[in-house]
Amino acid sequence: MENFANSQGLSALQSKAVLMDFEPPFQGTCKTLLQNPTRYHDKLSDVDQCELPVIDLNNLNFGHTEREKIVHEVAQAASQWGFFQVVNHGFHRKFYRWGNPEATCLKQFSWSEAFHISTTEIPTMSTEHKSLRSTIEAFVKTVSGLARSLAEILAQPLGIKPIYFEENCPARTSYLRLNRYAPCPFSSQVYGLISHTDTDFLTIVYQDQVGGLEIYKDGRWLGVKPNPEALIVNIGDFLRMSLYHVYNLALSNGIYKSIKHRVVTSQKVERFSVAYFYCPSYDVVIKSCGKPALYRQFTLREYKQQTQIDVQEIGEKVGLSRFLL
Repeated sequence: MENFANSQGLSALQSKAVLMDFEPPFQGTCKTLLQNPTRYHDKLSDVDQCELPVIDLNNLNFGHTEREKIVHEVAQAASQWGFFQVVNHGFHRKFYRWGNPEATCLKQFSWSEAFHISTTEIPTMSTEHKSLRSTIEAFVKTVSGLARSLAEILAQPLGIKPIYFEENCPARTSYLRLNRYAPCPFSSQVYGLISHTDTDFLTIVYQDQVGGLEIYKDGRWLGVKPNPEALIVNIGDFLRMSLYHVYNLALSNGIYKSIKHRVVTSQKVERFSVAYFYCPSYDVVIKSCGKPALYRQFTLREYKQQTQIDVQEIGEKVGLSRFLL
């Protein structure tokens, strides 16, 4: 693999990054990572583009036949892809971080900024940001209802009662993340967001048209083509685990996928996105529905604690395999 200091040389890259010293301040806070040459074992390269399945929710409440068609389409997309897009979704166009401070090498480093906020904290935002607060409130009101509807749709072919999500996914445990991916002078070496799966039931993403999201499917990375009319939906670890080994003839693959995804950077263009994470309560017991169970039961609290330990000890999230029986 090429050394990080190769190409035009590290000094040349650093000179390009002078304008980045203040926004975001990676040149100061991550000086060691960016100055010390290191081998990067997963160098970025061009990937093929793909178009995610698009599901029209317009007829969701227009009768049993129309709803069943949508249920089948959603279940099939979740089974085959783990990612899909929805249109006619009802949306019309406190915690803050730069990168990931725990990173010890560039492979663990994300060139991005994020604002994390629990949905219950939105009403407490300062009146100074009244316009932003009202926009976020409107977005959350729409996507929270959409998330529950989609979770119920995904559960329906598997015999899980809709009341499950109402009882176990209160508003206080779901959260919003506002993402900004600044132009990156090291775009061939650093990701905007490193490869990962989501620690939730499902995630709904609204993004701009810059592109940069990539998903890992069938042994290769694919770039997702932006769709200005659609919201992106991806299956999280817990929906995959809860429904794993539950088979239904209507599903071509039998299980829903929680697949790895990442965001690549651009040298010249910044990218924005908003992600809503639909999560269970911290102490709700999550377990496989089918038998034999592949995973031992656990809570969200246990899962996050284990993830934190893994990140500290080995530099990355291990995920569900930590809970295999």
